[in-house]
Amino acid sequence: MALEILEDHRAIDAAEDEKFGERRGDELPPELATSNGRQQWFKEAKRWLDGQRAEQGAPIPRDRPKRVREAKRRLDEELWTELRAEEAYQRYRAAGRDRRGGRFGPAAAPKPYTPPAVPQGTINTTDLDSRLVKGQHGWLQGYNAQAAANEHQIVIAAEIQVVSPDFGHLEPIVTAVRRELDAIGISQLPAAVVADSGYWHTEQIQRLAGDGIPVLIPPESGLRTTPRPGWRGGIYDFMRRTLATEHGKALYQQRQHVIESVFGHTKHNRGITRFHRRGRAAVRTEWRLAMATHNLLKLHKHQLAGLTA
Repeated sequence: MALEILEDHRAIDAAEDEKFGERRGDELPPELATSNGRQQWFKEAKRWLDGQRAEQGAPIPRDRPKRVREAKRRLDEELWTELRAEEAYQRYRAAGRDRRGGRFGPAAAPKPYTPPAVPQGTINTTDLDSRLVKGQHGWLQGYNAQAAANEHQIVIAAEIQVVSPDFGHLEPIVTAVRRELDAIGISQLPAAVVADSGYWHTEQIQRLAGDGIPVLIPPESGLRTTPRPGWRGGIYDFMRRTLATEHGKALYQQRQHVIESVFGHTKHNRGITRFHRRGRAAVRTEWRLAMATHNLLKLHKHQLAGLTA
Protein backbone atom coordinates (compact mmCIF):
# COMPACT_ATOMS: atom_id res chain seq x y z
CA MET A 1 0.00 0.00 0.00
CA ALA A 2 2.88 2.35 0.81
CA LEU A 3 4.37 1.86 -2.66
CA GLU A 4 0.96 2.47 -4.25
CA ILE A 5 0.55 5.72 -2.31
CA LEU A 6 3.99 6.96 -3.38
CA GLU A 7 3.39 6.02 -7.02
CA ASP A 8 0.00 7.75 -7.00
CA HIS A 9 1.57 10.87 -5.46
CA ARG A 10 4.15 10.95 -8.24
CA ALA A 11 1.48 10.44 -10.90
CA ILE A 12 -0.64 13.26 -9.47
CA ASP A 13 2.36 15.60 -9.32
CA ALA A 14 3.30 14.80 -12.92
CA ALA A 15 -0.28 15.34 -14.14
CA GLU A 16 -0.57 18.66 -12.32
CA ASP A 17 2.81 19.82 -13.66
CA GLU A 18 1.68 19.01 -17.19
CA LYS A 19 -1.68 20.77 -16.73
CA PHE A 20 -0.62 23.86 -14.76
CA GLY A 21 3.09 24.22 -15.51
CA GLU A 22 4.70 26.37 -12.85
CA ARG A 23 1.32 27.06 -11.29
CA ARG A 24 -0.06 24.69 -8.67
CA GLY A 25 -3.64 25.02 -9.91
CA ASP A 26 -5.00 26.06 -6.53
CA GLU A 27 -3.81 29.69 -6.45
CA LEU A 28 -6.04 32.31 -4.93
CA PRO A 29 -7.51 35.07 -7.12
CA PRO A 30 -5.16 38.09 -7.40
CA GLU A 31 -7.28 40.25 -5.11
CA LEU A 32 -6.95 37.60 -2.39
CA ALA A 33 -3.45 36.39 -3.16
CA THR A 34 -2.00 39.87 -2.59
CA SER A 35 -3.25 40.30 0.93
CA ASN A 36 -2.76 36.64 1.79
CA GLY A 37 0.80 36.78 0.52
CA ARG A 38 1.94 39.43 2.97
CA GLN A 39 0.07 37.84 5.86
CA GLN A 40 1.65 34.50 5.03
CA TRP A 41 5.08 36.11 5.25
CA PHE A 42 4.14 37.48 8.66
CA LYS A 43 2.94 34.05 9.79
CA GLU A 44 6.13 32.38 8.62
CA ALA A 45 8.20 35.04 10.40
CA LYS A 46 6.23 34.42 13.59
CA ARG A 47 6.73 30.67 13.28
CA TRP A 48 10.46 31.27 12.82
CA LEU A 49 10.53 33.43 15.96
CA ASP A 50 8.60 30.80 17.93
CA GLY A 51 11.08 28.20 16.73
CA GLN A 52 14.00 30.32 17.89
CA ARG A 53 12.42 30.74 21.31
CA ALA A 54 11.73 27.02 21.54
CA GLU A 55 15.38 26.22 20.78
CA GLN A 56 16.59 28.72 23.36
CA GLY A 57 14.31 27.27 26.03
CA ALA A 58 14.75 30.31 28.25
CA PRO A 59 13.33 29.82 31.78
CA ILE A 60 10.53 32.07 32.98
CA PRO A 61 11.78 34.59 35.60
CA ARG A 62 10.33 34.05 39.05
CA ASP A 63 10.36 37.77 39.86
CA ARG A 64 7.29 39.56 38.48
CA PRO A 65 9.06 42.83 37.52
CA LYS A 66 11.55 40.76 35.51
CA ARG A 67 8.68 38.92 33.81
CA VAL A 68 7.03 42.23 32.86
CA ARG A 69 10.29 43.55 31.39
CA GLU A 70 10.76 40.31 29.48
CA ALA A 71 7.16 40.52 28.23
CA LYS A 72 7.83 44.00 26.84
CA ARG A 73 11.04 42.81 25.21
CA ARG A 74 9.20 39.95 23.52
CA LEU A 75 6.45 42.23 22.23
CA ASP A 76 9.07 44.58 20.79
CA GLU A 77 10.83 41.58 19.25
CA GLU A 78 7.59 40.43 17.60
CA LEU A 79 7.03 43.87 16.05
CA TRP A 80 10.65 44.00 14.87
CA THR A 81 10.22 40.53 13.30
CA GLU A 82 7.09 41.71 11.49
CA LEU A 83 8.95 44.74 10.13
CA ARG A 84 11.78 42.51 8.92
CA ALA A 85 9.22 40.23 7.26
CA GLU A 86 7.68 43.26 5.51
CA GLU A 87 11.10 44.31 4.20
CA ALA A 88 11.72 40.80 2.89
CA TYR A 89 8.25 40.70 1.34
CA GLN A 90 8.81 44.00 -0.47
CA ARG A 91 12.14 42.74 -1.86
CA TYR A 92 10.38 39.59 -3.01
CA ARG A 93 7.68 41.62 -4.77
CA ALA A 94 10.22 44.02 -6.28
CA ALA A 95 11.94 41.09 -8.00
CA GLY A 96 8.81 40.75 -10.15
CA ARG A 97 8.56 36.94 -9.96
CA ASP A 98 6.97 34.53 -7.53
CA ARG A 99 8.82 31.59 -6.02
CA ARG A 100 7.88 29.40 -9.00
CA GLY A 101 9.35 31.85 -11.49
CA GLY A 102 6.05 33.29 -12.75
CA ARG A 103 5.66 37.04 -13.23
CA PHE A 104 3.35 39.07 -11.03
CA GLY A 105 0.41 40.56 -12.91
CA PRO A 106 -0.47 44.28 -12.70
CA ALA A 107 -3.55 43.48 -10.60
CA ALA A 108 -1.41 41.73 -8.00
CA ALA A 109 0.35 44.84 -6.66
CA PRO A 110 0.46 44.67 -2.85
CA LYS A 111 -1.61 47.11 -0.85
CA PRO A 112 0.28 49.75 1.15
CA TYR A 113 1.33 48.62 4.59
CA THR A 114 1.53 50.91 7.60
CA PRO A 115 3.31 49.27 10.53
CA PRO A 116 1.82 49.78 13.99
CA ALA A 117 3.50 52.37 16.16
CA VAL A 118 3.57 50.00 19.13
CA PRO A 119 3.38 46.19 19.42
CA GLN A 120 -0.15 44.89 19.01
CA GLY A 121 0.19 41.47 20.61
CA THR A 122 -0.56 40.29 24.13
CA ILE A 123 1.50 38.15 26.50
CA ASN A 124 0.54 36.42 29.71
CA THR A 125 2.83 37.85 32.39
CA THR A 126 2.64 34.71 34.54
CA ASP A 127 3.87 32.32 31.84
CA LEU A 128 5.33 34.23 28.90
CA ASP A 129 5.45 31.19 26.63
CA SER A 130 1.86 30.07 27.12
CA ARG A 131 -0.97 31.11 24.80
CA LEU A 132 -4.73 31.01 24.66
CA VAL A 133 -5.49 27.58 23.23
CA LYS A 134 -8.86 26.06 22.46
CA GLY A 135 -9.62 22.96 24.46
CA GLN A 136 -12.55 20.59 24.59
CA HIS A 137 -14.42 22.90 26.97
CA GLY A 138 -13.43 26.27 25.51
CA TRP A 139 -10.44 28.58 25.63
CA LEU A 140 -7.77 28.34 28.29
CA GLN A 141 -4.27 29.61 28.94
CA GLY A 142 -1.90 26.79 28.23
CA TYR A 143 -0.11 24.70 25.61
CA ASN A 144 -0.90 22.24 22.84
CA ALA A 145 0.56 18.87 23.85
CA GLN A 146 1.48 16.62 20.91
CA ALA A 147 2.35 12.92 20.97
CA ALA A 148 3.05 10.14 18.47
CA ALA A 149 2.70 6.46 19.37
CA ASN A 150 3.27 3.15 17.61
CA GLU A 151 0.69 0.40 17.16
CA HIS A 152 1.37 -0.85 20.71
CA GLN A 153 0.52 2.55 22.26
CA ILE A 154 4.16 3.16 23.12
CA VAL A 155 4.78 6.91 22.80
CA ILE A 156 7.76 7.55 20.54
CA ALA A 157 7.80 11.36 20.62
CA ALA A 158 6.17 14.04 22.77
CA GLU A 159 6.33 17.74 21.93
CA ILE A 160 4.78 21.01 23.05
CA GLN A 161 3.35 23.68 20.72
CA VAL A 162 2.15 27.16 21.64
CA VAL A 163 -0.75 27.41 19.17
CA SER A 164 -3.99 25.47 19.44
CA PRO A 165 -4.58 24.31 15.82
CA ASP A 166 -2.81 21.09 14.87
CA PHE A 167 -2.32 22.50 11.35
CA GLY A 168 1.36 22.65 10.49
CA HIS A 169 2.45 20.22 13.24
CA LEU A 170 2.43 17.01 11.18
CA GLU A 171 5.98 17.28 9.87
CA PRO A 172 7.51 18.48 13.18
CA ILE A 173 6.09 15.54 15.16
CA VAL A 174 7.15 13.03 12.49
CA THR A 175 10.62 14.62 12.51
CA ALA A 176 10.68 14.20 16.30
CA VAL A 177 9.73 10.53 15.87
CA ARG A 178 12.56 9.95 13.41
CA ARG A 179 14.99 11.74 15.72
CA GLU A 180 14.01 9.54 18.67
CA LEU A 181 14.25 6.36 16.59
CA ASP A 182 17.67 7.36 15.23
CA ALA A 183 18.85 7.94 18.80
CA ILE A 184 18.25 4.27 19.65
CA GLY A 185 19.69 2.96 16.38
CA ILE A 186 16.46 2.40 14.43
CA SER A 187 16.85 3.73 10.89
CA GLN A 188 13.71 2.09 9.48
CA LEU A 189 11.10 4.62 8.38
CA PRO A 190 7.55 4.45 9.77
CA ALA A 191 5.43 2.17 7.59
CA ALA A 192 2.67 4.79 7.60
CA VAL A 193 1.53 7.86 9.52
CA VAL A 194 -2.14 8.33 10.45
CA ALA A 195 -3.52 11.52 11.95
CA ASP A 196 -6.85 13.32 12.26
CA SER A 197 -8.02 15.94 9.79
CA GLY A 198 -6.67 18.84 11.84
CA TYR A 199 -3.14 17.86 10.79
CA TRP A 200 -3.85 18.20 7.07
CA HIS A 201 -1.08 20.20 5.40
CA THR A 202 -0.69 19.51 1.69
CA GLU A 203 2.97 20.44 1.36
CA GLN A 204 3.98 18.55 4.50
CA ILE A 205 2.08 15.44 3.36
CA GLN A 206 3.83 15.59 0.00
CA ARG A 207 7.27 16.09 1.55
CA LEU A 208 6.78 13.13 3.88
CA ALA A 209 5.57 10.98 1.00
CA GLY A 210 8.62 12.09 -0.98
CA ASP A 211 10.79 10.85 1.89
CA GLY A 212 9.10 7.46 1.68
CA ILE A 213 6.58 7.86 4.51
CA PRO A 214 2.94 7.37 3.41
CA VAL A 215 0.44 9.59 5.23
CA LEU A 216 -3.24 8.91 5.83
CA ILE A 217 -5.26 11.97 6.88
CA PRO A 218 -8.90 12.56 5.94
CA PRO A 219 -9.40 15.94 4.21
CA GLU A 220 -12.62 16.46 6.22
CA SER A 221 -13.33 16.11 9.90
CA GLY A 222 -15.88 13.56 11.05
CA LEU A 223 -18.50 16.30 11.38
CA ARG A 224 -18.50 17.18 7.67
CA THR A 225 -20.54 15.17 5.17
CA THR A 226 -19.32 17.03 2.08
CA PRO A 227 -15.85 18.12 0.90
CA ARG A 228 -14.52 21.47 2.05
CA PRO A 229 -14.92 24.23 -0.55
CA GLY A 230 -12.02 24.01 -3.00
CA TRP A 231 -10.78 20.71 -1.59
CA ARG A 232 -11.50 18.56 -4.63
CA GLY A 233 -9.34 16.76 -7.15
CA GLY A 234 -5.64 15.98 -6.92
CA ILE A 235 -4.32 14.85 -3.56
CA TYR A 236 -7.67 15.46 -1.83
CA ASP A 237 -9.60 12.94 -3.93
CA PHE A 238 -6.65 10.57 -3.91
CA MET A 239 -6.66 10.56 -0.11
CA ARG A 240 -10.42 10.00 -0.02
CA ARG A 241 -10.06 7.03 -2.42
CA THR A 242 -7.24 5.57 -0.33
CA LEU A 243 -9.21 5.89 2.92
CA ALA A 244 -12.24 4.28 1.23
CA THR A 245 -10.30 1.08 0.48
CA GLU A 246 -10.62 -1.86 2.83
CA HIS A 247 -6.96 -1.65 3.84
CA GLY A 248 -7.07 2.14 4.15
CA LYS A 249 -10.09 1.98 6.44
CA ALA A 250 -8.51 -0.70 8.61
CA LEU A 251 -5.28 1.22 8.91
CA TYR A 252 -6.92 4.55 9.75
CA GLN A 253 -9.28 3.00 12.30
CA GLN A 254 -6.23 2.17 14.40
CA ARG A 255 -5.64 5.89 15.03
CA GLN A 256 -8.34 6.26 17.65
CA HIS A 257 -7.28 3.11 19.48
CA VAL A 258 -3.58 3.98 19.34
CA ILE A 259 -3.33 7.67 20.21
CA GLU A 260 -6.73 8.74 21.55
CA SER A 261 -6.50 6.00 24.15
CA VAL A 262 -3.15 7.39 25.28
CA PHE A 263 -4.62 10.86 25.82
CA GLY A 264 -7.78 9.48 27.43
CA HIS A 265 -5.79 7.29 29.83
CA THR A 266 -3.46 10.18 30.68
CA LYS A 267 -6.21 12.68 31.45
CA HIS A 268 -9.00 10.55 32.89
CA ASN A 269 -7.31 7.55 34.47
CA ARG A 270 -4.07 9.16 35.59
CA GLY A 271 -5.61 12.56 36.32
CA ILE A 272 -2.97 14.55 34.41
CA THR A 273 -5.10 17.47 33.26
CA ARG A 274 -2.82 20.48 33.76
CA PHE A 275 0.85 21.40 33.75
CA HIS A 276 2.47 22.48 36.99
CA ARG A 277 5.52 24.26 35.60
CA ARG A 278 5.95 27.49 33.63
CA GLY A 279 7.78 28.03 30.37
CA ARG A 280 7.83 25.95 27.19
CA ALA A 281 11.04 24.09 28.06
CA ALA A 282 9.85 23.18 31.55
CA VAL A 283 6.40 22.16 30.31
CA ARG A 284 7.93 20.04 27.56
CA THR A 285 10.04 18.24 30.17
CA GLU A 286 6.93 17.67 32.29
CA TRP A 287 4.99 16.36 29.29
CA ARG A 288 7.79 14.02 28.27
CA LEU A 289 8.00 12.71 31.82
CA ALA A 290 4.26 11.98 31.73
CA MET A 291 4.66 10.08 28.45
CA ALA A 292 7.75 8.24 29.70
CA THR A 293 5.85 7.00 32.75
CA HIS A 294 3.00 6.01 30.42
CA ASN A 295 5.47 3.81 28.53
CA LEU A 296 6.84 2.32 31.74
CA LEU A 297 3.33 1.40 32.88
CA LYS A 298 2.62 -0.25 29.51
CA LEU A 299 5.84 -2.25 29.67
CA HIS A 300 5.20 -3.22 33.30
CA LYS A 301 1.72 -4.53 32.50
CA HIS A 302 3.13 -6.40 29.48
CA GLN A 303 5.70 -8.13 31.70
CA LEU A 304 3.06 -9.02 34.30
CA ALA A 305 0.87 -10.48 31.58
CA GLY A 306 3.81 -12.60 30.42
CA LEU A 307 4.40 -13.94 33.94
CA THR A 308 0.79 -15.00 34.41
CA ALA A 309 0.33 -16.44 30.93
